[in-house]
Amino acid sequence: MPGRRPSARHRFSSLPDDADGPLAAIVVGHPTTGVKEQAPAAYATRLVKEGFAVLTFDAAFQGESEGMPRGLEDPFQRAEDFRAAVSYLTTRPEIDPDRIGVMGVCGSGAYVPYAARTDHRMKAVAGVSGTDVPSFFRGADPEGWQQMVADSGSLRSAEAAGEPAATFPVLPEAADAGTPAPTAEFVDYCKTPRGRHPRSTGDLVVRSADLLDQFDSFADVAKIAPRPLLMIAGTEAVTRGFSEKAVADSPGNAELFLVEGATHVDLYAPPAHRPHLVRRRGSPGPCPRSPPARPS
Repeated sequence: MPGRRPSARHRFSSLPDDADGPLAAIVVGHPTTGVKEQAPAAYATRLVKEGFAVLTFDAAFQGESEGMPRGLEDPFQRAEDFRAAVSYLTTRPEIDPDRIGVMGVCGSGAYVPYAARTDHRMKAVAGVSGTDVPSFFRGADPEGWQQMVADSGSLRSAEAAGEPAATFPVLPEAADAGTPAPTAEFVDYCKTPRGRHPRSTGDLVVRSADLLDQFDSFADVAKIAPRPLLMIAGTEAVTRGFSEKAVADSPGNAELFLVEGATHVDLYAPPAHRPHLVRRRGSPGPCPRSPPARPS
């Protein structure tokens, strides 16, 4: 049946070597069309070194998780996946249920604030290259996007009649001189050994559009307060504005860290290859990047 509610598959990263007593934990979610073995794995490695337990997972309908049709991007389910991950952590004896944070990269960097608005078990919230997926698609091709929304109803009917779900590739297989720079950097990560993974197909179900079109990732982001919200973005990221707006719409509980010279995809891994300098919103210039704050 189309729309069968799935469950996400979680993966516990290694616990810190010097683990002692219940640990603070962080749930890390992957970019749109990505899988847990890509950006989340890179951040998990770093966070475990900082003393956190880390849980990564594949979103429902994607990667190793359940759900049909494959490749559906249901933003409401994406938020629910994070709530389910937190629920799982609360059952683990090695985890302190009062010190659980959530973090997402790219699309997950926007689904996380949405989920945290009403789930107060999420004690700290962070987005890296956070992107409101419907706004990103809508802005790239407004007419094409609205056509996808309009077509979604008939595609649902076709699935109900037994036809396979219609999908589309989010990216071309390769970039050339005429490829827009934002698209080219996604191709350089997703379609090359730099970030490619066999379970990251790069295809989305077309009728995802009517689900995404009614979703606003950062609506009521102020509800996260007084819990801390950290948005991390590159100074050269095409998606930087989403992080800036999320912080601007928050009532003093949010911070924006800008990584100098970084693009959107540069932050799909901790920026160890560049100086650890960021510019904090409201500060006159670069300041040393501090270790991640523990949920409290």
